[in-house]
Amino acid sequence: MAATDGAGSIAGDLPSPPFILVPGLPNFRDAGGYEIVSDSPSVTSTQGKGRTKMIRKGVLFRSSEPSRLTDDGAAQLSQQLGIRMVYDLRSTVEITRGLDSKHGFPIREWEGSERRFVPVFLDQDYSPEALAVRYKNYAAESAEGFIEAYKDILAAATDPSNEFQPFKTILGHLAAVPDASSSPVPSPCLVHCTAGKDRTGVIVALALSLCGVPDEAVVHEYNLTEIGLRSRLEELVKHVSSNPQIGIDVEGARRMIGAKKEAMLGTLAHIRTQYGSVEQCVIDLGILTPEGIAQLRKNLIVEADEDEVVHWQQHDDKLRL
Repeated sequence: MAATDGAGSIAGDLPSPPFILVPGLPNFRDAGGYEIVSDSPSVTSTQGKGRTKMIRKGVLFRSSEPSRLTDDGAAQLSQQLGIRMVYDLRSTVEITRGLDSKHGFPIREWEGSERRFVPVFLDQDYSPEALAVRYKNYAAESAEGFIEAYKDILAAATDPSNEFQPFKTILGHLAAVPDASSSPVPSPCLVHCTAGKDRTGVIVALALSLCGVPDEAVVHEYNLTEIGLRSRLEELVKHVSSNPQIGIDVEGARRMIGAKKEAMLGTLAHIRTQYGSVEQCVIDLGILTPEGIAQLRKNLIVEADEDEVVHWQQHDDKLRL
């Protein structure tokens, strides 16, 4: 019998890894397992297997918002996967206005995990003018609209007026220096916004890029949201297209919920054009210091057998369905 995602939809066609079936939590996946680009030649283990380097699994997870997470799903996150920190990138206005107008999703908290409120956009970003520009970018037919929107996300997340500093907080967690009483590995964390696509996608892309995951794998990881959200696609399209505050039609809503590779590829290209490198971008914006980037890599990069890495090229058939 095929497994479902808690909302009655078949989830058996999702590649695992990286997807993990959690009841009531679509688009949940591990951002680890991706191979690191290195100039060093691969080595061979004593068993004759090729050795490589990859992003540590079981540390950085991502998903859509968890309002429909079941009790069994919550236990799976906190007890089986050990997720202690949940970073919510949504704003207070986004949550409360959505619920008041019946177009939103309630906050979901559960025992064993702490919800950390780290909004990318502050309340003042939700003026009608700001909303119109942002959603116009998202609904545009070309990737340029998304690239502009992702530039706004990066700027808002690192603006000095944003006291929550979401990207600095999340990457700081992953780059924490262990002490004698703690695990040498950062505690597992979950990052989400509403769909788990845009704000979540930018921070995950930064983390993977800083560790040396090649662009083609980073944008593929982002693109996986297209199949991760299939079980909620029609619900999210209706949620967006019927919201008078957004003001876009069904086709615009479908484009808005998409996660085309060109959008993230263009965003990474913009970062390198403006800052020279992803590392310099993170330093210039005050997200991490050079020492913090080095510690992030120390925490997240591990040696592994080649059969342990995520062979993401094999996912293409599922993405074309």
